[in-house]
Amino acid sequence: MTGIVLKLVIIAAVFAIIGFGVRRIWRDWTGALKREDQTRHQRDVKERARPDVITLERQDDGTFRPPGR
Repeated sequence: MTGIVLKLVIIAAVFAIIGFGVRRIWRDWTGALKREDQTRHQRDVKERARPDVITLERQDDGTFRPPGR
C-alpha cells in the first residue's frame, strides 16, 4: 500500500513541476509579446503623427480614399 501512495505522490510532484514550468513559460511569452505590441503601437502612433502620412477612409464602394472625396 505504501508503494502505491509513494508512486502517486511522485507522479503528482512531477505533474506539478511540469505545470509550474508551463505556467512560467506562458507568462514569460505573453509578457514579451505584450511589450512588443506596446512598442509597435507607440511606433505606429509616432509614425501617424508625421505630416506626410495620409489617413484613408473606406467609402461606400469599399475603396479606401482620402477624406473629403
